[in-house]
Amino acid sequence: MSYKLFIPGPIDVSEKTLRAMTQAPIGHRSPDFVALYESVQPDLQALFYTKDPVYLSTSSAWGVMEGSIRNVVHKKVLNCMNGAFSDKWHDVSLRCGKAAGALQFDWGQPVDPEAVRRELATGEYDAITFIHNETSTGTMSDIAAIMAVVREFPEVISIVDTVSSFSVVPIKKDELGIDVLLTGSQKALALPPGMSIFSVSDRARERAATMRDRGYYFDFIEFQKNHEKGMTPSTPIIPLIYALRSKLEDIMAEGIEKRYARHARLNQTVRSWVLAKGFTLFPEEQNGSISLNCFNNNLEIDLPTLNKVLKDKHHLVIDGGYGKLKGKAFRISNMGDETDETIAKLLSALESALTEVGNFN
Repeated sequence: MSYKLFIPGPIDVSEKTLRAMTQAPIGHRSPDFVALYESVQPDLQALFYTKDPVYLSTSSAWGVMEGSIRNVVHKKVLNCMNGAFSDKWHDVSLRCGKAAGALQFDWGQPVDPEAVRRELATGEYDAITFIHNETSTGTMSDIAAIMAVVREFPEVISIVDTVSSFSVVPIKKDELGIDVLLTGSQKALALPPGMSIFSVSDRARERAATMRDRGYYFDFIEFQKNHEKGMTPSTPIIPLIYALRSKLEDIMAEGIEKRYARHARLNQTVRSWVLAKGFTLFPEEQNGSISLNCFNNNLEIDLPTLNKVLKDKHHLVIDGGYGKLKGKAFRISNMGDETDETIAKLLSALESALTEVGNFN
């Protein structure tokens, strides 16, 4: 039985996107692949708001997140931590053998730019990581304010995860001065998992060139050498690149600004409806994500049973809380290809399921 995903990723994939993946394979060192690779560059650069190349990696975003650490951290990295995934990035830094500082915030709190300034002012760091939209808690940090602080420290290379905010809100890489901006295929781009997409500044590549232990698979220098030939360093996931090309066609046909407005509208629709039922938002409202909402289960609904009803009777699924929030919170995605109509159907199903499970009237 098929069912529609309203979890924060992977999310639902359109029939058009799935059909694009069924095209016959081509050689990844062939002129046909070069044409495919180069065909997606202009639209990707527009979405990244960058003049830098945009690389395609056959991996989850975590591959590029770890690879970025290996490419640019020579002295010490400051890991800004405010949820499950940003907390994990600190652990990854340590496993890579890098000196790392943990700038910890409570789950649901955004990264505080002033705290970043205090840490970077110590002079200990030559890199910083943070997650723009912490998916585990539905919390969005002020990327412009954080980057304004980071730009005060020219020796610090910035690595920014926009996995669940990319194409939901404008993230102007060059204007903000972001060195490594990365995202994944399975969130707002509404593609299947398996590919990460990232753009790297000249100065980040210059740092990478000095790193002897940067490895091969995620080596920025190898990505650039191959990019200049219209290729990737290793065998790419060609079906997903076909899907990406199809999705970029959809995004440009809709219009980037209209896409941002649609995400904001649908996010508010879900938020207003759920709050009216008596639930509360996990982060403070001004810090809430625009690609998903994370709600406290303050009414103590049996979330596994709720999801079973949603899946069995309405053929859709929401998320019952991630990590230490499992059972204590629930998350509903509105990113990707969702429309006013699909969100209305979701809320109708929730109304019915909540009545059945939670005795809502």
